[in-house]
Amino acid sequence: MTIRKRAASPAGDAQALALARIPPPEEARTELGLDLGTWKVLTESIFPSAQTAEGILLAVRYCRARKLDILRRPVHVVPMWSKALGREVETVWPGIAEVQTTAARTGQWAGMDAPRFGPDQTRTFRGRVKRDEGWEEIQLSVTYPAWCEVTVYRGVVQGSRCPFTETVWWDETYSRAGGIRSEVPTDMWVKRPRGQLLKCAKAASLRAAFPEEADYTAEEMAGKVIEADALPLPAESAEVIEAEDPDAAADPDAPVPAEVRDQVERLLLRAAKAGAWGQAEAYCRSRFSGAALRFALKALAAAEAEALREKAERQAA
Repeated sequence: MTIRKRAASPAGDAQALALARIPPPEEARTELGLDLGTWKVLTESIFPSAQTAEGILLAVRYCRARKLDILRRPVHVVPMWSKALGREVETVWPGIAEVQTTAARTGQWAGMDAPRFGPDQTRTFRGRVKRDEGWEEIQLSVTYPAWCEVTVYRGVVQGSRCPFTETVWWDETYSRAGGIRSEVPTDMWVKRPRGQLLKCAKAASLRAAFPEEADYTAEEMAGKVIEADALPLPAESAEVIEAEDPDAAADPDAPVPAEVRDQVERLLLRAAKAGAWGQAEAYCRSRFSGAALRFALKALAAAEAEALREKAERQAA
């Protein structure tokens, strides 16, 4: 029996758009080739907590650049407060499972020891938490291990595995529900204080063992504040830079000011050092526009492609 696929009607498309939790932008279809069905899966099943189309598009681009199947949910859309921009932005970070899988694919993965936890301690947290009705003052007590450490092994040198151990402290690592406004942990860190800390300890040791492969994870970055010296965000003001001449903005070959070129060059150096290409793209889209944005995104794509090529060469060596 032959099954014929019925084409979607304009009325059906309009209804799907109206029912979408986050309406798809035009570039989702024209640039990334995402149909309405795929967009619905991304917004409702894969990234149900994402609040903006930009966050989901950033995740799609990240996965395509790293050749990851986005439907396996290898990355997470994580809201972070940007001091440079003075507002919350959605960023993209891999989950701990993706970092561990990436390390295993190098062929140098040689196992991991059971975690070691520090003594339990109890602390009362007070602060503001954002609810549906607005900000609410709360107080709660959490019992959690003071620290956790995991040993990751890489390769075999002269018959011995090379150990890499990192200690992660709960007070320095937990995710804050109110960002910069509160010290109260997020619900996940309240429900799973040991489990969340273990994920962060694994990630830290994996970065030590595989610095050319491992990145910071969603579990570590959720609820954090983007510091200018921690992520590839230049410390200049967040004023959007636009082309002075409206006609130049429409010209792909329009000259780019030296100030923009200098800022993009510094941004690329920080992005390459941290491996935070997704965050660098988010910053470019929020800071630049017109010809400056096209220049920044083109330079960023070239730098990321070169970094991926060098990584592939190191793996093949």
